[in-house]
Amino acid sequence: MTSSARKRSIGLAVGVVLAVAASSGAALAAVDAGKVIASRIDGFKKMGSAFKGLNDGLKSDAPDAKAMADQAKTVHQMAVQVGKWFPAGSGPESGQKTRAKAEIWSDSAGFATAVKNLEIESAKLETVAKGGDIEALKAQVKATGGACGGCHTKYRAPEQH
Repeated sequence: MTSSARKRSIGLAVGVVLAVAASSGAALAAVDAGKVIASRIDGFKKMGSAFKGLNDGLKSDAPDAKAMADQAKTVHQMAVQVGKWFPAGSGPESGQKTRAKAEIWSDSAGFATAVKNLEIESAKLETVAKGGDIEALKAQVKATGGACGGCHTKYRAPEQH
């Protein structure tokens, strides 16, 4: 290979690396906050609806164990996604309507701990619901609700009316 051919190959390789790096950075920086927020609202609505179904079922005279196991599964499926629903740029600074407080990002370690607690409690909820023990399920619904509150209290702003 001649010296000029080698220089062209190196230049081409450097150009490709820079182009990939630039496009990757742009992809990371370009968060569509509106879509992210709408997606997380949808996820939280699914989780909330399933949690409401569990609470309603537990108040019933004849709880439907299969339906409650399905609802507990949904709660857990959504819970394990919560940590992914808050990329940088999707908070109040985005200018979009959101109840997510800036503390999610400024206290990311605390938020991650709260999310992990929700994942753990919702996994227990799913396991207990599969077992069909209504009293144990009542206790775990309460524990999982407490884990939900761990985020709501510190990381979610009140609803604006």
